[in-house]
Amino acid sequence: MHIAEGFLPPFWAIFWWLTSLPFIIYGVWKTGKIFKKHPEYKLTLAVSGAFIFVLSSLKLPSVTGSSSHPTGTGLAAVLFGPGVTALLSFIVLIFQALLLAHGGITTLGADVFSMGIVGPFTAYLLFRALRALKASLNISVFIAAVISDWITYVVTSLQLALAYPAANGILGSFTIFLGVFAIAQIPLAVAEGILIVIFFDYLKKSRPKLAAKLLGKLK
Repeated sequence: MHIAEGFLPPFWAIFWWLTSLPFIIYGVWKTGKIFKKHPEYKLTLAVSGAFIFVLSSLKLPSVTGSSSHPTGTGLAAVLFGPGVTALLSFIVLIFQALLLAHGGITTLGADVFSMGIVGPFTAYLLFRALRALKASLNISVFIAAVISDWITYVVTSLQLALAYPAANGILGSFTIFLGVFAIAQIPLAVAEGILIVIFFDYLKKSRPKLAAKLLGKLK
């Protein structure tokens, strides 16, 4: 979900920038470490970034000043972890803001936090938990991708509610934003989960050794 340029008050724009910056810096360090130890992962990491760019560019108008779309971050989060995904999301969101007028620079921190940090952390933790419980790879990937997408729009709704509380308070505003987002985001998240499962099946078949390294023993 992208919040449009200038839609957030200056305080919240700066707040979310400062909140997201440490995660982006960590992502730079983590990506450099991966490239140094496993240069063979570069192509797959690039594909993960392209996946985020393509899916999150499928913009559907939603709440005034914002939009709904798949996030595409579940793939990178499961393969490389949330730190790398934060960096990939940051790069994608910059390109979209500058080239596609999708989102904005002032609201970049808020967009990175919801789409590139909270969502990927959710996907990563869910995937690891489900695999530890012996859930199948496809089920683990699907649930992680879908729930992380939903969490992203929950956080976006909270960001908008904090910036623009309704007459009955932040909770009332949050409920309104969440309800509007849910109309488009629930089916979009399910579709995204299916796409990511299809990609994982392809990865296992086309590059089984790489898939095994990235994900551990596959079942």
